[in-house]
Amino acid sequence: MNSPKATPYALLTPDCILNAVDSLGNGESRTDGRLLALNSYENRVYQVGMGEGPMLVVKFYRPNRWSDAAILEEHAFVQELVEQELPVAAALCIAGRTIHEFAGYRFAVYPKCAGRAPELEDSATLEWMGRFIGRIHAIGAIKPFRERPSLDITSFGEEPRGYLLAHGFIPDDLRDAWESVMQQALDAVRCCFERAGKLRRLRLHGDCHAGNVLWSDNGPHFVDFDDARMGPAIQDLWMLLSGGRADMERQLADILSGYRLFHDFDPRELYLVEALRTLRLIHYAAWLARRWDDPAFPHAFPWFNTQRYWQDRILELREQIALMDEEPLAFMA
Repeated sequence: MNSPKATPYALLTPDCILNAVDSLGNGESRTDGRLLALNSYENRVYQVGMGEGPMLVVKFYRPNRWSDAAILEEHAFVQELVEQELPVAAALCIAGRTIHEFAGYRFAVYPKCAGRAPELEDSATLEWMGRFIGRIHAIGAIKPFRERPSLDITSFGEEPRGYLLAHGFIPDDLRDAWESVMQQALDAVRCCFERAGKLRRLRLHGDCHAGNVLWSDNGPHFVDFDDARMGPAIQDLWMLLSGGRADMERQLADILSGYRLFHDFDPRELYLVEALRTLRLIHYAAWLARRWDDPAFPHAFPWFNTQRYWQDRILELREQIALMDEEPLAFMA
């Protein structure tokens, strides 16, 4: 468990991080020793102080997750957004490259972006968010990803279910109940997709929740496109909704009032809100399981893989099954 293979970041020491950044500078500007780990588990992300100029943000990619081609495709997409003057954090091109390597680790360097969490209970904030997501989607719809995956039932539902079962994470006394409710949940997800019909898929942020938006007086700044993939537009909208049905319908109206200024919205996608939420819950449990050999995960998520955790997941899926059987959120065209 403590081998470099089982713990992919075991050799990513502070010295290694600073030396990696220094390897790009050609002696012109070196790190000054300041180093702050940011809240990231899939990758490792740090603020690094420079002797000259502002601090930088450096992302070290988890080994064997994305190919170089997939990372470069994400970088190219974000650069397209930058060229259209969208407020996104793009990897810096240094010596003609946006992916770099040091001591076996691939990494990218970003400018530091300041901001606070958006106030999603505010109608004006939601409309503002909607405008920028609409602009992102207008560009995302121009052409597809070729190297990055799509959000679908197989990769976010069936495959994670198989992984959890194959690797013995479900307690024996809960296995039958979990398998039964999981099958019902995936059947309900398929039904939602069937009701929605064939929808347009486009390049998405992929993980557009409040934690990946920095808010300033100039509005939202979108960061961390690491989960960018193909999928329906609603994937970048539903995570901004919270509360009861009436609350979510009000929030949706505010978001779409801005969104539709820049990109069309197909109301059939509303059939997918709870289906996508269900897939995210299933995928999240398997994501924690896949990373459990990384020492950062047991420390950060001590409640995972307990008896209570799996009992709660069964109840959660039952609630989602009921929600997926309801009519979609109301939408005023």
